[in-house]
Amino acid sequence: MFKLTKLLTVVMISSALFGCYDKGKLKTIIQDGYDNARANTQAKGDFCYYLGSVKFPYTDEPLLEDDIRWTVWNKGKLAKTLPLFTDIGLLTREPVAGQPGLYHYDLTELGREYQHMFIDLRDVEPIYNNAFCYGIIKLDKVTDVEEREVGGGSGNANTKRTEIYVDYNYHVLDIPEWATNSQDKLNALYPQTEVRLNGRIYPATQTFYKRRDGNLYQDSLSYLVIQPAGKLLESE
Repeated sequence: MFKLTKLLTVVMISSALFGCYDKGKLKTIIQDGYDNARANTQAKGDFCYYLGSVKFPYTDEPLLEDDIRWTVWNKGKLAKTLPLFTDIGLLTREPVAGQPGLYHYDLTELGREYQHMFIDLRDVEPIYNNAFCYGIIKLDKVTDVEEREVGGGSGNANTKRTEIYVDYNYHVLDIPEWATNSQDKLNALYPQTEVRLNGRIYPATQTFYKRRDGNLYQDSLSYLVIQPAGKLLESE
């Protein structure tokens, strides 16, 4: 759908579509994929703005000479995302006494409503990934289905397979005012995709894979985790 980081993978989605493709069934499969992923992960929406690894309440940590590369990257993300969502109204910020430039952050009531935390326990210490999520994707219709043969070269990665590209249109429900009112700032820091707006129709594509028995499967329908890859706009 978008070139964004997808941090979750949902279970395989299979269908009994043979030969020609039933656009109505494909629409249902794709919609069920989003709805089930949202229900299973308890994400507050299908569009998630990633903050970084942070556990609230949180106090700014200055960069240290012995910080590993991941820590430097994470602190760099938080230096942009926390001020932005403070400005938007999802976080509070209080200066740290005697330490100019450092702040205490916590969630506001509005922030708690849209927060999504997913904890990674694979490392020595838990990684508290945090995001603010909004918007429910609702498919309008499948517009086109294209079948392509890919691969066929040497090595397992180039095994010949059939991919099915499903184009569809969707609109977005439950778009909060904090997103639409701050769209310029959000679009600047998260440039991969613009804030979704009410009354708009958006195009997208999902890729399915055909098994030898003719069934289709798709293993990456999930909410979209958008990384802070742009710049932080200064507050007016």
